[in-house]
Amino acid sequence: MTNPPEYRQHRFTLPPGATEILLVRHGESAPAREDRPFPLVDGQGDPPLAEFGERQAVRVADRLEHEELDGIYVTSLRRTHQTAAPLAARLGITPEVEPGLREVMLGEWEGGLFRIRVAERDPIALEMYAKERWDVIPGAESTEALSERIRESIERLAARHVERRIAVFTHGGVIGQVVAMATGSRPFAFIDADNASITQLVVWGERWLVRRFNDTAHLDLRFTLTAEPPV
Repeated sequence: MTNPPEYRQHRFTLPPGATEILLVRHGESAPAREDRPFPLVDGQGDPPLAEFGERQAVRVADRLEHEELDGIYVTSLRRTHQTAAPLAARLGITPEVEPGLREVMLGEWEGGLFRIRVAERDPIALEMYAKERWDVIPGAESTEALSERIRESIERLAARHVERRIAVFTHGGVIGQVVAMATGSRPFAFIDADNASITQLVVWGERWLVRRFNDTAHLDLRFTLTAEPPV
């Protein structure tokens, strides 16, 4: 008597023609001060990493140096360059700039003012969170414009690295929007990825699959507790 066929569960493998993108949020950047605005690059705040953020960047390199990466990408803002630098040095890969994955444009609240107004519970900040739209802030980028540039960038990178893995050092607002687009969630459901966290995206044709979000296993509890709290 022949036994019936058995169908085991299997581990996920990258589908043919797909691309794996590791989205790494930059390390903690310098604190904002109302009397000392961040310098601007193309109208966006460009703070450097804080000392703690530099240590986070080393932890990211520790975590990813054994990955087979086909490329490393950063944005036009220096905190992503600084976070990628330790990993790029270890792997001998020169990061390329992908400007379409720069942070959300915050209009009149650029230069660090966004952090200050959110901490103060400014009425506009409360309205922004209630409506889940950045453009409640005067001059800020709309969800539609943000989504369009993100999709264009992600699709271009995926086409360039078919059946390969890349690391993209980017920003919390971008990661949140990518996961919202992939899952069909509320716009702000995933905007709070931690600094130096890893989010794994698989792009397979028109399908975007989220394999993990806000992975901070390389930032162990002892490392987190000995750090100075963000300002």
